Amino acid sequence: MREILVLYYSRNGKTAQLARLVARGVEEVPGCAARLRSVPPVAPVTETSAPPEPDEGAPYVTRADLRECAGLILGSPTRFGNMAAPLKYFLDSTATDWVSGTLVGKPAGVFTSTSTQHGGQETTLVSMMLPLLHHGMLIVGIPYTEAALNRTAGGGSPYGASHVAGVSDEHAISEDERALARVLGRRVADVASRLERGA
Repeated sequence: MREILVLYYSRNGKTAQLARLVARGVEEVPGCAARLRSVPPVAPVTETSAPPEPDEGAPYVTRADLRECAGLILGSPTRFGNMAAPLKYFLDSTATDWVSGTLVGKPAGVFTSTSTQHGGQETTLVSMMLPLLHHGMLIVGIPYTEAALNRTAGGGSPYGASHVAGVSDEHAISEDERALARVLGRRVADVASRLERGA
């Protein structure tokens, strides 16, 4: 069974919802399973740090998750057109994996949630791609042959899946956004399968 690591940080829950949709898409590919993991919040020295395991939701990621995955899909809320600090903090700690080539040649995708339509979704998706390219991963996007990408009035781009939550987090994930999240999971899992088979 090929496992695709779906690794995310979520503060208000929408990125976690997208992660579960991405995972569902992964598991629609025969022989593939999703491994949902999260990263802990980053705490300044004046605050209490996060517990070693979250009280609810996906467990925190470990180095073994990176070694064992056949592909990786990263998710983060948008923070000023960039990924959130907790995900960046985790990625900054992966130098050993970079040196050893843990992720080289594995497929990867990205997803995000943001408050506003023009709040930096695409730059956030690209910001997550950059360290993955340094790790030698193969970036998988969403092609315009996906009908939902052409009709979405919310999130979704060729760079990855996304959701427009609204300034007060008032918008539920739309049907098109849900479809595109699942497509992203399927595409990364399919590429991982093809690479393993040499197809």
